Amino acid sequence: MLKRKDLLGLKDLTVEELEEILSTAEQMRKILDQNVKKTPHLQGKSVATLFYENSTRTRTSFETAAKIMGANTSSISAQTSSVTKGETLIDTGKNLDALLTDVIIVRHSMSGAPHLLAKNVKASVINAGDGTNEHPTQALLDIYTMKEKFGSLNGLKVVIAGDIKHSRVARSNIWGLNKLGACVTVCAPKTLLPSCIDEMGVSVSYNLDDCIRDANVVMGLRLQLERQQAGLFPSVAEYNAYYGINSSRLMRADGNAILLHPGPVNRGLELSSDVADGEQSYILRQVTNGVAVRMAVLFLLTRPKEK
Repeated sequence: MLKRKDLLGLKDLTVEELEEILSTAEQMRKILDQNVKKTPHLQGKSVATLFYENSTRTRTSFETAAKIMGANTSSISAQTSSVTKGETLIDTGKNLDALLTDVIIVRHSMSGAPHLLAKNVKASVINAGDGTNEHPTQALLDIYTMKEKFGSLNGLKVVIAGDIKHSRVARSNIWGLNKLGACVTVCAPKTLLPSCIDEMGVSVSYNLDDCIRDANVVMGLRLQLERQQAGLFPSVAEYNAYYGINSSRLMRADGNAILLHPGPVNRGLELSSDVADGEQSYILRQVTNGVAVRMAVLFLLTRPKEK
């Protein structure tokens, strides 16, 4: 069982912890495949989602996972909570503690917010995305989907293309994939790469046509159009021409390659509709696997810790 109280990122997880989560997710996936809608894994536990940013897949996935395992769930949006009256993150967390909440799942626009919360509450804290830092359960479901398809990640060639600079998904995937032996290449214009990219143990490419060749996994990232106001690329049309993933580009990858995307997809920009809906697309598989992975994380964090 995981000895840690919280899941805040993949950067500080050990290989053994990653493998434990993935193996537990495999068992949870079997439950989902049997169409079981209620299990006793979290019976008597209380789970709260605390989202300061909008979400569809992540929030619904966590709530579905918790409900399937029998937990009592509550959902808090910053826009409709006492946050609008000036309540701080720590005060909100302490109130959830007072309500005997066992797990707080938090998404926040500020990097490090889940870490701050975890230090000030008794409940287990799960990071559902903090600023541009990490999104650990998204990366875990991506990695699980790769492992489900290929068996082992050792030596797997993974290309991550898009807005790496602002992507917490990319960061978590890089940390996790590196630890499990995958060979990761990131591809983006220089303006969409973080300054620390050379320190992250990945190959860097500016040419998608070149780096996608023989790739086993191609992952597109959402182009964060709200960042375009900073003039980080000339136009969306030019971005699509050089970095959009379409059928002709995907044909350069390995014949058994799969296409992933954390969603939401800007169709016709990051991905063409024919590849987003094509046979190589595992995007909807990721969504179902996300429930299994989050079931695994919730289960492992709420087990009694070994002393």
